[in-house]
Amino acid sequence: MKKSILRLGYFLIALFILQAGFLSYLQLYRGPAAAANPYNRRLNEFETRVKRGDIIDAGGVVLARTDYAAGYGRRQYQRAAETAPVIGYISSRFGRTGLESRYDRHLLGLEGADQFRNTLNHVFDRQQVGGEVILTLDSALQGKAMALLNGRRGAAVLLDVRTGAVRALASSPSFDPNRLDANWEQYVKDPASPLLNRAADGAYPPGSAFKLVTAAGALARLPGAAGKKFNCPGYLMVSGFKLTDLRAHGDLDLQKAVALSCNVTFASLGLEMGTEGFLGTIRSFGLDQAPPLELPARAGTFAGSSRLQDAELASSAIGQGEVLVSPLQMAMIAAGIANRGVLMSPYLVEELKDSHGQAVQKKSPAPWRTATTPEIAAVITRGMMDAVSYGTAAGAALPGVAVAGKTGSAENPGGVTHAWFAGFAPAENPRLAVAVVVENAGSGGAVAAPLAGKLLAAALAQGY
Repeated sequence: MKKSILRLGYFLIALFILQAGFLSYLQLYRGPAAAANPYNRRLNEFETRVKRGDIIDAGGVVLARTDYAAGYGRRQYQRAAETAPVIGYISSRFGRTGLESRYDRHLLGLEGADQFRNTLNHVFDRQQVGGEVILTLDSALQGKAMALLNGRRGAAVLLDVRTGAVRALASSPSFDPNRLDANWEQYVKDPASPLLNRAADGAYPPGSAFKLVTAAGALARLPGAAGKKFNCPGYLMVSGFKLTDLRAHGDLDLQKAVALSCNVTFASLGLEMGTEGFLGTIRSFGLDQAPPLELPARAGTFAGSSRLQDAELASSAIGQGEVLVSPLQMAMIAAGIANRGVLMSPYLVEELKDSHGQAVQKKSPAPWRTATTPEIAAVITRGMMDAVSYGTAAGAALPGVAVAGKTGSAENPGGVTHAWFAGFAPAENPRLAVAVVVENAGSGGAVAAPLAGKLLAAALAQGY
């Protein structure tokens, strides 16, 4: 009898320890994630009694604020559809997205000194207030990018090459977060996917714009590649597969191959680098990882080493095959070349302030990775400048400003090619990098390059 009671006691103690351990796991390990979950109903309760903080652009324009009428707070979005892919939304029915979700607890005053202040405010029945989020985004440039896209499916990204600050992250078409609940079914069913952030989370074949990466890999791994002469008869036979070019370019070096976007040259360089050399170059640019942005951003997609046989490798080297990247990644590639081979970590939030206006966090720009050397970046830059001077990217040229760029007209299974441009300016002393994609629009030189040039001109005119 005593043994039975003892065994029961041990069993109950074990259950108690197990329960205590599980509750500790929920509280300490899973607690922060559960508290920040955009579908957490407790956040909706806080919304009813807290004046949520503002989200403000780089120039002081308030993009999101809570207005009160009859004691009821309603989130209002300025430049709503233009900035929705970045700011996101709040909905009691559909959760939270974008920076509204990423900085939810700060905006609700649930962190730092505001957490203590708002505990007292709650006790003394005073208005509870959240903190502010200050962005690197320039809403005027964001609006310019959206106007240039003009409702077409696509995206445009504008980065400060020296810091990684994001000045524009435009995705088209977009949606109006002020009318989210009323239009939700329409947005969800729309085949144009307005809720998708194409700039950071879109997956596109980059076409010839990707030759910037192949060029960097070849210059790093193939001695003498910078001065080597190539011959382009207009096609390349690879294991029975005929890879065609726009025309026969004849004899040319790597710099001219960048300017004229020679498929034969870059496919040949990809084959000469080999599978490991090509994949190593992808890793050096961080394309196999999600960019470290405050919003969800996808990693690139590439064929694995087992599938990178000669035909696939040649196609991948010119941005086709199984290569899929986002516009953000292409802007980072251009920024890395502009910044002498160093990719800065991209960021959208410059500063966090508490409810008393005190800075609680300020971004310090930091390198993310070194993709290539200054010498290799300089060779590629000269080719990109030639591309704008007399090559495929002439549509991006600006009066009085040297622009470096690379176009792409990416084939895709869904129909007409996607139009691409990636580049930077001023070419001699780069400050801004840009990437533009317009879906099913045809030639990158005819469509994406002029759009990118206008966006760069607008940013430079504003002093960036």
